[in-house]
Amino acid sequence: MVTILDVARAAGVSKSTVSRVLDERLPRSSSPTAERVRKVAAELGYVRNPLASGLRRVGTSTIGVIVPRLTDTVMAMLYEEVAAACGDRGLFALVATTDDCPETESVAVGSLLQRRVDGLVLTTARIGETRRLDVPFALALRTDGTSAASVGDDHLGGHLATRHLLDLGHRRIGLVSGPDYASSARGRRDGYEEALGAAGIPVDESLTAGDAFSMESGEIAGRALLGRADRPTAIFAVNDNTAIGVMSAAHNLGLRIPEDLSVVGYNDIPIAARLPTPLTTIRVPFRQIAEGALTLLGDDGAGRQLVATPTLIPRGSTTTNQ
Repeated sequence: MVTILDVARAAGVSKSTVSRVLDERLPRSSSPTAERVRKVAAELGYVRNPLASGLRRVGTSTIGVIVPRLTDTVMAMLYEEVAAACGDRGLFALVATTDDCPETESVAVGSLLQRRVDGLVLTTARIGETRRLDVPFALALRTDGTSAASVGDDHLGGHLATRHLLDLGHRRIGLVSGPDYASSARGRRDGYEEALGAAGIPVDESLTAGDAFSMESGEIAGRALLGRADRPTAIFAVNDNTAIGVMSAAHNLGLRIPEDLSVVGYNDIPIAARLPTPLTTIRVPFRQIAEGALTLLGDDGAGRQLVATPTLIPRGSTTTNQ
């Protein structure tokens, strides 16, 4: 069977170029390169799979999706977008949860492979991991640094959140972080530190707390940061769940939001805009990330990263520092 790689080699272009040129969902290009790719593809007898945009077929029209847990709204949102994107391609998405445990993930992957899924989308990557699977796979939301991945620009998002607080006059800005093995948490923390540095503010490690993406972790971290005599006037939490936990801790300590404490979250889950004090947050384009993951499965994008741009959504939880 002639593959995209065969066409790319014969045409002297990259696999991604071949994929774009032959993708009938995209506007048809009349450039010399596009014409050459189409001519070579026809000469070689290459036939693009219209069902899965080139995904190597095993015969079940099913994509396995691995998430830590569906009680995490972010993961539920991403899975729904993957399922919708699969539906647009005539595919079915089958989900399995791991509780973010590598051993449980191995069992889940094995179970999905036994069901002969045509590919895997994994949201459970840990930095530095190496995966060798018998089907095409792509990471989503997180990256291990080497595998094909469709992610948000977490570094930019962390910078946008922190820059927003700096622009409001805050200088003591706390960070409620997530697990250190997750590229999303690290990227957002790096963006936070970069924004502080650009403003000439040294990073104070004592203003960083938290090690999970849960409300409970956010509340514990919030109590630790807000119980200090020199508490921060603002906190950037690296996801909305932890931001809600921070807001709960602030309320229990008698602090008002945003008058006494400004809070920024990340992801823009549906409840963020519906809280008693709507949460300022960073919106992640989940559908774009889901589409990107399926694109990587379809064009054998080994090692390639697709990066989606996040957006700051200002709401009532942030205000100027008095």
